[in-house]
Amino acid sequence: MEKGTPESGEAPACIWQELETYARRKVQEFVQAVLEEEVTELLGRVKSQRRAAVDAARVYRNGHGKARKLAMQGGTIEVRRPRVRGLEERFESRVLPLFVRRTEQVGALLPELYLHGLSKGDFELALRGLLGDGAPLSASSIERLKGKWQAEYDAWSERRLEERELVYAWADGVYVKAGLEKDKAALLVLVGAMRDGRKEVLAVVPGHRESKEAWLEVLRDLKARGLEAPKLLVADGALGLWAALPEVWPESSEQRCWNHKLANVLDKLPKKLQPEARQKLCAIPYAKSQAEAEKLRDGFKKRYGRWHPKAAEALESDWERLVAFYAFPQAHWKHLRTTNVVESPFASVRLRTDAAKRFKKVQNATALIWKVLLVAEKKFRRLDAPELLADVFEGRKFVDGKPVRKTVVRDAA
Repeated sequence: MEKGTPESGEAPACIWQELETYARRKVQEFVQAVLEEEVTELLGRVKSQRRAAVDAARVYRNGHGKARKLAMQGGTIEVRRPRVRGLEERFESRVLPLFVRRTEQVGALLPELYLHGLSKGDFELALRGLLGDGAPLSASSIERLKGKWQAEYDAWSERRLEERELVYAWADGVYVKAGLEKDKAALLVLVGAMRDGRKEVLAVVPGHRESKEAWLEVLRDLKARGLEAPKLLVADGALGLWAALPEVWPESSEQRCWNHKLANVLDKLPKKLQPEARQKLCAIPYAKSQAEAEKLRDGFKKRYGRWHPKAAEALESDWERLVAFYAFPQAHWKHLRTTNVVESPFASVRLRTDAAKRFKKVQNATALIWKVLLVAEKKFRRLDAPELLADVFEGRKFVDGKPVRKTVVRDAA
């Protein structure tokens, strides 16, 4: 029985203060043993065992390479890769490939840390605190990782989408500020809700403002990769998107974001009237029916229209797009009134990019922001009442949030 095991009844060979070091050493020994076993499996014999006489190939162990550090979430260990001679091709370990210095889980920590507000200069300190002082990290290694993200982003931007069963979509042009650029640049973002209630980032594309041509390029690319039109698309008042949508997905219904509309209307009223007006405006999209919403709209116009006609006109403008959500299940209304599905995850991104000004050019920022969004995507909440999404996907009609009953037409006797 091994000394120090629970079965032996003896005290273990470490104490509480040394537990981390002890565990890391055991992991290091285990990984090294796995590397040795990999070579044993390749050669068909253990170390120092003679080759069989019938062996024609002169393939044998050739010591070890230099000690190298491997960063893991549990800390940094040091191992030596066994070398093999006599092979026609270089021996490539499946356990520890030649140029790997960290596990995939450690690589995933970087966008997590970025999302939580660490500047680029803080990455190394934060990771060393998690992985130990021996962690093989440097500014150049972080830059190489960003280059890998760029390659992953390029592949993601070309993936096929025909298997997606898209029901709703939210589009927005999100502006980020790059350090050496005077103006903010737009990232055109599209998030979709699928038939099972799951939300997915579908597009993150740098665009020239929010022009019709930029949105046309995004939508046409999504369609070319097999994405079917959403039943309803939610966006703000950007004219470029609304002009582009009918040319690509004319069958999609259009819903304008109420948050943007309310801000636009309030901006046309004196500040002293805004608190009262805000209460009246906020009640409109929460009306239980479209008719009730129109009644509240008319009441607002009556109250403010005479002295502030521009506010009343702004509310009535584009009205059909403001009430499109009433033709969909009531359980989904809270998801469809606004573009918060896009705005919420981007709040953290915008805070980081505006405060730290990390990016010299927006093209350099796109891949990293995309990576951050994919981290946020893991925490996206599913839509309420997912069972109703199948009805919407199949084309069932709703009026004021309630399903329309199918009428049976009987032949006259």
